[in-house]
Amino acid sequence: MRLRPFQQVDVFTATPYLGNPLAVVLDGEGLSTEEMQRFTNWTNLSEATFVLPPTPEGHAAGADYRVRIFCPGRELPFAGHPTLGTCHAWLQAGGQPRATGRIVQECGVGLVTLRRDGEQLAFAAPPLVKSGPLAEDDVQLIARGLGVARDDIVAHAWCDNGPNWRGVMLRSAEQVLGLRPDGAVLAGLDVGVVGPRGKVGVVGASDAEGIAFEVRAFFPGNNGLAEDPVTGSLNAALAQWLIGAGLAPSRYVASQGTALGRAGRVHVQQDGPQIWVGGHSVTCVRGEVRL
Repeated sequence: MRLRPFQQVDVFTATPYLGNPLAVVLDGEGLSTEEMQRFTNWTNLSEATFVLPPTPEGHAAGADYRVRIFCPGRELPFAGHPTLGTCHAWLQAGGQPRATGRIVQECGVGLVTLRRDGEQLAFAAPPLVKSGPLAEDDVQLIARGLGVARDDIVAHAWCDNGPNWRGVMLRSAEQVLGLRPDGAVLAGLDVGVVGPRGKVGVVGASDAEGIAFEVRAFFPGNNGLAEDPVTGSLNAALAQWLIGAGLAPSRYVASQGTALGRAGRVHVQQDGPQIWVGGHSVTCVRGEVRL
């Protein structure tokens, strides 16, 4: 074991402790998968990341660094808030991108490009692995698990970009915030729920805060169903579905974490064929960790 540089970053917020926290070990060289997983489980956070040099193939393709992303119990090929939080921590620690104006991350799904947008970072949403409407049996199961009528799900789609998200849209943000899901019914499913915060029936209408949608993310946890405070991968997949289906404008802000006492803000923008997903990040803890 040795001391390694470490940051704990709050992602999708400019105000500490209102976003989604992430543990970032800035030097993961020499650690085994088992050691990374054990540390992740110990942090009791939704994810931890370990920064490594790019592979030879990644370096040749322009990668600035490689990251391995873990959640309790498993490694993830991609996740949004760890991507933004790791990039923020890497830059804060003095990382220098090879190309002006962009940062290239190597991870399980390949190369992910990030860009700076003022004080925010945004990542290029990876393409969906699986898209299209859900099977009706799935929709009925999700409605039962969420405790809503089948007719309250006004749209649905596969939103699989690594994590196997199933996306459903409810009639309003108020309905989304009122959910009390049944973990026994939703066991084994990754479910993303979205509802409009603006005037219902007006595509992309925002409320007085400039927010178009309320989002919640439910997935299997160590003790049953868990809820993520703010989820980059889900919002990236939802954006591709909603914009592509004409259910959202090409630029909008989503809120997530309200039901957990957080105030996550996810900024989505379509630029040509590419959708960018971003937000603020802030370092809350900086030091060393013994690993």
